[in-house]
Amino acid sequence: MDSQQLKAFLAVVEHGSFSEAAEQLFLTQSAVSKRIQTLEQQLDTQLFERHNRSVSLSESGELLLPRAKHILQLMDDTQLQLTNLSGSVTGVLSMATSHHIGLHRLPPFLKDFARRYPQARLDLQFLGSEDAYRAVEQRSVELALTTLDSNASEQLQSWPLWQDELHFVVSREHPLANRIRTSLADLSQWPAILPEKDTITYRLVEQQFIEGGQKLHTSMPTNYLETIKMMVSVGLGWSVLPPSMIDDQLIVLDCDQPPLTRELGIIHLRNRPQSNAANAMMALLKSTPDI
Repeated sequence: MDSQQLKAFLAVVEHGSFSEAAEQLFLTQSAVSKRIQTLEQQLDTQLFERHNRSVSLSESGELLLPRAKHILQLMDDTQLQLTNLSGSVTGVLSMATSHHIGLHRLPPFLKDFARRYPQARLDLQFLGSEDAYRAVEQRSVELALTTLDSNASEQLQSWPLWQDELHFVVSREHPLANRIRTSLADLSQWPAILPEKDTITYRLVEQQFIEGGQKLHTSMPTNYLETIKMMVSVGLGWSVLPPSMIDDQLIVLDCDQPPLTRELGIIHLRNRPQSNAANAMMALLKSTPDI
Protein backbone atom coordinates (compact mmCIF):
# COMPACT_ATOMS: atom_id res chain seq x y z
CA MET A 1 0.00 0.00 0.00
CA ASP A 2 1.10 3.57 -0.60
CA SER A 3 -0.45 6.89 0.36
CA GLN A 4 -1.75 7.65 -3.15
CA GLN A 5 -3.69 4.40 -3.25
CA LEU A 6 -5.21 5.09 0.16
CA LYS A 7 -6.13 8.65 -0.83
CA ALA A 8 -7.87 7.32 -3.90
CA PHE A 9 -9.69 4.75 -1.76
CA LEU A 10 -10.93 7.44 0.65
CA ALA A 11 -12.00 9.73 -2.19
CA VAL A 12 -14.08 6.97 -3.76
CA VAL A 13 -15.64 6.22 -0.35
CA GLU A 14 -16.48 9.89 0.15
CA HIS A 15 -18.13 10.36 -3.23
CA GLY A 16 -19.41 6.85 -3.92
CA SER A 17 -18.13 7.32 -7.44
CA PHE A 18 -14.85 6.81 -9.31
CA SER A 19 -15.51 9.77 -11.61
CA GLU A 20 -16.20 12.23 -8.78
CA ALA A 21 -13.20 10.93 -6.84
CA ALA A 22 -11.08 11.54 -9.95
CA GLU A 23 -12.31 15.15 -10.13
CA GLN A 24 -11.40 15.73 -6.48
CA LEU A 25 -7.91 14.26 -6.98
CA PHE A 26 -7.35 15.97 -10.38
CA LEU A 27 -6.83 12.57 -12.00
CA THR A 28 -8.48 10.66 -14.80
CA GLN A 29 -11.10 8.10 -13.87
CA SER A 30 -8.89 5.34 -15.26
CA ALA A 31 -6.00 6.45 -13.01
CA VAL A 32 -8.22 6.22 -9.93
CA SER A 33 -9.54 2.83 -11.05
CA LYS A 34 -5.97 1.61 -11.53
CA ARG A 35 -4.97 2.69 -8.01
CA ILE A 36 -7.98 0.91 -6.49
CA GLN A 37 -7.33 -2.18 -8.60
CA THR A 38 -3.68 -2.28 -7.50
CA LEU A 39 -4.70 -1.86 -3.86
CA GLU A 40 -7.23 -4.70 -4.15
CA GLN A 41 -4.59 -6.93 -5.75
CA GLN A 42 -2.09 -6.17 -2.99
CA LEU A 43 -4.65 -6.93 -0.29
CA ASP A 44 -6.09 -9.87 -2.24
CA THR A 45 -9.66 -8.72 -1.59
CA GLN A 46 -12.43 -6.68 -3.21
CA LEU A 47 -12.90 -3.31 -1.49
CA PHE A 48 -15.98 -2.06 -3.37
CA GLU A 49 -19.25 -3.45 -4.62
CA ARG A 50 -19.71 -2.03 -8.14
CA HIS A 51 -23.23 -0.87 -9.11
CA ASN A 52 -24.52 0.73 -12.30
CA ARG A 53 -23.73 4.33 -11.38
CA SER A 54 -22.15 4.10 -7.96
CA VAL A 55 -20.04 1.97 -5.68
CA SER A 56 -20.35 0.96 -2.04
CA LEU A 57 -17.91 -0.55 0.42
CA SER A 58 -17.56 -4.30 0.69
CA GLU A 59 -17.01 -5.93 4.07
CA SER A 60 -13.25 -5.73 3.44
CA GLY A 61 -13.59 -2.07 2.51
CA GLU A 62 -15.44 -1.34 5.74
CA LEU A 63 -12.57 -2.97 7.64
CA LEU A 64 -9.94 -0.97 5.77
CA LEU A 65 -11.68 2.43 6.05
CA PRO A 66 -10.75 3.46 9.63
CA ARG A 67 -7.25 2.03 9.21
CA ALA A 68 -6.70 3.93 5.96
CA LYS A 69 -7.71 7.17 7.66
CA HIS A 70 -5.41 6.42 10.59
CA ILE A 71 -2.44 5.57 8.34
CA LEU A 72 -2.78 8.81 6.35
CA GLN A 73 -3.22 10.88 9.51
CA LEU A 74 -0.14 9.27 11.03
CA MET A 75 1.87 10.02 7.88
CA ASP A 76 0.68 13.65 7.83
CA ASP A 77 1.44 14.12 11.54
CA THR A 78 4.91 12.59 11.16
CA GLN A 79 5.73 14.81 8.20
CA LEU A 80 4.47 17.86 10.12
CA GLN A 81 6.59 17.06 13.18
CA LEU A 82 9.67 16.62 11.00
CA THR A 83 8.98 19.94 9.28
CA ASN A 84 8.53 21.64 12.66
CA LEU A 85 12.09 20.68 13.65
CA SER A 86 13.41 23.51 11.49
CA GLY A 87 11.65 26.03 13.73
CA SER A 88 10.60 28.11 10.73
CA VAL A 89 7.03 29.34 10.30
CA THR A 90 6.21 28.30 6.74
CA GLY A 91 3.61 26.40 4.77
CA VAL A 92 -0.16 26.73 4.69
CA LEU A 93 -2.20 27.33 7.84
CA SER A 94 -5.78 26.19 7.24
CA MET A 95 -8.15 28.00 9.58
CA ALA A 96 -11.89 28.50 9.90
CA THR A 97 -13.64 31.51 11.39
CA SER A 98 -17.15 32.86 11.73
CA HIS A 99 -18.04 35.94 9.67
CA HIS A 100 -18.50 37.96 12.85
CA ILE A 101 -15.07 37.09 14.28
CA GLY A 102 -13.50 37.46 10.84
CA LEU A 103 -14.86 40.98 10.44
CA HIS A 104 -14.75 42.34 13.98
CA ARG A 105 -11.99 40.50 15.86
CA LEU A 106 -9.52 38.86 13.51
CA PRO A 107 -8.19 41.55 11.09
CA PRO A 108 -5.41 42.97 13.33
CA PHE A 109 -4.14 39.47 14.08
CA LEU A 110 -4.14 38.51 10.41
CA LYS A 111 -2.19 41.67 9.59
CA ASP A 112 0.33 40.99 12.37
CA PHE A 113 0.72 37.35 11.32
CA ALA A 114 1.34 38.28 7.67
CA ARG A 115 3.94 40.89 8.72
CA ARG A 116 5.82 38.56 11.08
CA TYR A 117 5.68 35.38 9.00
CA PRO A 118 5.80 36.26 5.29
CA GLN A 119 6.74 32.69 4.32
CA ALA A 120 3.49 31.29 5.74
CA ARG A 121 0.21 31.39 3.86
CA LEU A 122 -3.30 31.46 5.29
CA ASP A 123 -6.15 29.35 3.94
CA LEU A 124 -9.14 31.00 5.62
CA GLN A 125 -12.67 29.53 5.52
CA PHE A 126 -15.79 31.25 6.84
CA LEU A 127 -17.98 28.71 8.64
CA GLY A 128 -20.76 28.67 11.22
CA SER A 129 -20.00 27.20 14.64
CA GLU A 130 -21.28 23.68 13.94
CA ASP A 131 -19.47 23.48 10.60
CA ALA A 132 -16.28 24.83 12.19
CA TYR A 133 -16.31 22.12 14.86
CA ARG A 134 -16.91 19.48 12.19
CA ALA A 135 -14.08 20.83 10.01
CA VAL A 136 -11.61 20.59 12.91
CA GLU A 137 -12.74 17.07 13.82
CA GLN A 138 -12.42 15.95 10.20
CA ARG A 139 -9.00 17.64 9.87
CA SER A 140 -10.22 19.90 7.08
CA VAL A 141 -8.77 22.83 9.04
CA GLU A 142 -6.09 22.98 11.71
CA LEU A 143 -7.64 25.75 13.82
CA ALA A 144 -11.05 27.36 14.12
CA LEU A 145 -12.15 30.63 15.71
CA THR A 146 -15.76 30.26 16.73
CA THR A 147 -18.30 30.36 19.53
CA LEU A 148 -17.16 27.87 22.15
CA ASP A 149 -19.42 24.96 23.03
CA SER A 150 -19.22 23.63 26.58
CA ASN A 151 -20.55 20.28 25.33
CA ALA A 152 -17.91 19.81 22.64
CA SER A 153 -16.15 16.49 22.06
CA GLU A 154 -13.27 15.63 24.38
CA GLN A 155 -11.12 15.25 21.27
CA LEU A 156 -11.12 19.03 20.99
CA GLN A 157 -9.07 21.57 22.91
CA SER A 158 -10.54 25.05 23.30
CA TRP A 159 -9.04 28.36 24.41
CA PRO A 160 -11.39 31.25 25.30
CA LEU A 161 -10.31 34.61 23.89
CA TRP A 162 -13.26 36.99 24.00
CA GLN A 163 -16.64 37.29 25.67
CA ASP A 164 -19.60 38.69 23.76
CA GLU A 165 -22.63 40.01 25.61
CA LEU A 166 -25.70 39.58 23.42
CA HIS A 167 -28.35 42.28 23.90
CA PHE A 168 -31.97 42.13 22.79
CA VAL A 169 -32.45 44.69 20.01
CA VAL A 170 -35.23 46.00 17.77
CA SER A 171 -35.57 48.79 15.20
CA ARG A 172 -36.63 52.26 16.29
CA GLU A 173 -40.03 51.68 14.65
CA HIS A 174 -40.71 48.31 16.29
CA PRO A 175 -43.71 48.22 18.69
CA LEU A 176 -41.40 47.11 21.53
CA ALA A 177 -38.99 50.03 21.06
CA ASN A 178 -40.88 52.35 23.41
CA ARG A 179 -41.42 49.83 26.21
CA ILE A 180 -39.86 50.90 29.50
CA ARG A 181 -39.31 47.25 30.41
CA THR A 182 -39.51 44.19 28.17
CA SER A 183 -40.13 40.59 29.22
CA LEU A 184 -39.65 37.29 27.46
CA ALA A 185 -43.45 37.12 27.26
CA ASP A 186 -43.40 40.38 25.29
CA LEU A 187 -40.68 39.08 22.95
CA SER A 188 -42.54 35.83 22.39
CA GLN A 189 -45.35 37.80 20.71
CA TRP A 190 -43.03 38.92 17.90
CA PRO A 191 -40.85 37.05 15.38
CA ALA A 192 -37.16 36.63 16.18
CA ILE A 193 -34.44 36.78 13.55
CA LEU A 194 -31.68 34.46 14.75
CA PRO A 195 -28.91 32.21 13.44
CA GLU A 196 -29.76 28.67 12.34
CA LYS A 197 -31.07 26.26 14.98
CA ASP A 198 -27.87 24.20 14.99
CA THR A 199 -25.75 27.17 16.14
CA ILE A 200 -24.59 27.78 19.69
CA THR A 201 -26.05 31.32 19.68
CA TYR A 202 -29.51 30.02 18.79
CA ARG A 203 -29.32 27.40 21.54
CA LEU A 204 -28.42 30.09 24.11
CA VAL A 205 -31.51 32.11 23.21
CA GLU A 206 -33.73 29.04 23.01
CA GLN A 207 -32.60 27.85 26.46
CA GLN A 208 -33.47 31.20 28.01
CA PHE A 209 -36.99 31.03 26.56
CA ILE A 210 -37.43 27.41 27.66
CA GLU A 211 -36.38 28.30 31.22
CA GLY A 212 -38.75 31.28 31.13
CA GLY A 213 -41.65 29.11 29.97
CA GLN A 214 -42.08 31.09 26.75
CA LYS A 215 -42.26 30.08 23.09
CA LEU A 216 -39.65 31.34 20.67
CA HIS A 217 -41.01 32.31 17.23
CA THR A 218 -38.32 32.50 14.56
CA SER A 219 -38.36 33.50 10.91
CA MET A 220 -35.79 33.91 8.13
CA PRO A 221 -32.80 32.36 9.92
CA THR A 222 -29.31 33.37 8.80
CA ASN A 223 -25.86 32.82 10.29
CA TYR A 224 -24.59 36.23 9.17
CA LEU A 225 -24.96 38.70 12.03
CA GLU A 226 -24.59 41.60 9.59
CA THR A 227 -27.63 40.31 7.69
CA ILE A 228 -29.54 39.84 10.97
CA LYS A 229 -28.74 43.45 11.91
CA MET A 230 -30.06 44.70 8.58
CA MET A 231 -33.32 42.75 8.88
CA VAL A 232 -33.85 43.93 12.45
CA SER A 233 -33.10 47.55 11.51
CA VAL A 234 -35.89 47.55 8.88
CA GLY A 235 -38.40 46.19 11.38
CA LEU A 236 -38.66 42.52 10.43
CA GLY A 237 -38.22 41.26 13.98
CA TRP A 238 -36.04 41.35 17.11
CA SER A 239 -32.72 39.68 17.70
CA VAL A 240 -29.67 39.50 19.97
CA LEU A 241 -26.45 41.25 18.92
CA PRO A 242 -23.07 42.07 20.51
CA PRO A 243 -22.31 45.72 21.41
CA SER A 244 -19.85 46.05 18.52
CA MET A 245 -22.76 45.81 16.07
CA ILE A 246 -25.27 48.08 17.80
CA ASP A 247 -25.65 51.59 16.38
CA ASP A 248 -28.31 54.30 16.16
CA GLN A 249 -30.45 52.18 13.82
CA LEU A 250 -31.26 49.89 16.74
CA ILE A 251 -32.77 50.16 20.20
CA VAL A 252 -31.39 48.00 23.01
CA LEU A 253 -34.35 46.70 25.00
CA ASP A 254 -34.35 46.98 28.77
CA CYS A 255 -35.16 43.32 29.27
CA ASP A 256 -36.06 41.62 32.53
CA GLN A 257 -33.45 38.95 31.64
CA PRO A 258 -29.67 39.32 32.06
CA PRO A 259 -27.70 39.68 28.81
CA LEU A 260 -26.73 36.40 27.23
CA THR A 261 -22.99 35.76 27.16
CA ARG A 262 -21.13 33.65 24.65
CA GLU A 263 -17.44 32.80 24.67
CA LEU A 264 -15.45 33.12 21.48
CA GLY A 265 -12.14 31.35 21.08
CA ILE A 266 -9.85 28.85 19.37
CA ILE A 267 -10.48 25.15 18.93
CA HIS A 268 -8.15 22.45 17.62
CA LEU A 269 -7.75 18.68 17.88
CA ARG A 270 -6.26 17.82 21.25
CA ASN A 271 -3.91 15.06 20.08
CA ARG A 272 -3.04 16.43 16.64
CA PRO A 273 0.45 17.95 16.36
CA GLN A 274 0.24 21.66 15.59
CA SER A 275 2.27 23.22 12.81
CA ASN A 276 4.68 26.03 13.63
CA ALA A 277 2.30 28.35 11.78
CA ALA A 278 -0.64 27.26 13.95
CA ASN A 279 1.39 27.72 17.13
CA ALA A 280 2.46 31.18 15.98
CA MET A 281 -1.12 32.20 15.23
CA MET A 282 -2.35 30.89 18.59
CA ALA A 283 0.40 32.79 20.40
CA LEU A 284 -0.69 36.02 18.71
CA LEU A 285 -4.35 35.43 19.51
CA LYS A 286 -3.66 34.54 23.15
CA SER A 287 -1.70 37.76 23.57
CA THR A 288 -4.91 39.78 23.24
CA PRO A 289 -5.81 41.70 26.42
CA ASP A 290 -9.55 41.23 25.79
CA ILE A 291 -9.93 37.83 27.45
